Amino acid sequence: MERLNQTSSVSEFILLGLSSRPEDQKPLFTLFLIMYLVTVTGNLLIILAVRSDPQLHTPMYFFLSFLSFIDICFSTTIVPRMLVNFLSENKTMSYAGCLAQMYFIYALGNTDSYLLAAMAYDRYVAICDPLHYITIMSRRPCVLLVAFSCSLPHFHSLLHILLLNQLTFCNSNVVHHFFCDINPLLKLSCSSIFVNDLTIKTEGLVFGATPFLCIVFSYVRILIAVLRIPSAAGKRKAFSTCGSHFAVVILFYGSIFYVYLQPLSSYTVQDRVATLVYTVLTSMLNPFIYSLRNKDMKRGLGKLLGRRKS
Repeated sequence: MERLNQTSSVSEFILLGLSSRPEDQKPLFTLFLIMYLVTVTGNLLIILAVRSDPQLHTPMYFFLSFLSFIDICFSTTIVPRMLVNFLSENKTMSYAGCLAQMYFIYALGNTDSYLLAAMAYDRYVAICDPLHYITIMSRRPCVLLVAFSCSLPHFHSLLHILLLNQLTFCNSNVVHHFFCDINPLLKLSCSSIFVNDLTIKTEGLVFGATPFLCIVFSYVRILIAVLRIPSAAGKRKAFSTCGSHFAVVILFYGSIFYVYLQPLSSYTVQDRVATLVYTVLTSMLNPFIYSLRNKDMKRGLGKLLGRRKS
């Protein structure tokens, strides 16, 4: 705590949220409570379906179950605090609490990113090298991919938190956001943010763009392979298994690049809305996208729900 007092005269931040109008708070609370419950329930059903159905014990659904677990944690890091702020006049968060929230948001968000890349690689091997799929995507490589995806983002997140902790916040403590995000906090600092901004634009870009480029490479190869399939039924099946995953990728990375690749000076209220896409909306839509477009997943969910009813 002494360290925090040395680096900042601000002991807490005020999160303004999505709207400061009193009449908006209860409708927003209801909306995000429903979204959070749908997110937790949907992703939990996917995890239970994958664990309970032996036919879903494949690399694709192994990665999907971990993605669902991370989505639950990711949403839980953000939404419950939002819900409290909607109904409370005291919208403050301690300095240490703000840094802790930011750490887990970036660690979990980047874990999502790397898991999406692992899933894209899995689809690439399944479609482009099906004869060696069982060998390449055996249990050991899958576990290593998940371990890598879950561990590396914590070092990335820790770097940005340590750099942020070196800044001085001596003016306003009002954060124009619904969670502790790095860009709004940098705008509040009264010390030089050159190193922070440079790190975001270099290390952050490399760290974020690497899984995205892996996904793009995988899907370009998949598209080339699918177009060579002679039968229309084979093409439909290949596009069906990859289409849902690609839709999640577009939503997730599109909103992230929109928010974080622009100059800090141009950060506006519109970016708060865009942030909702990758922090809240994507985690809620993942269960629908992966289950409604996937026959195996729908069968597994049907078995799970039927077993619960009986």
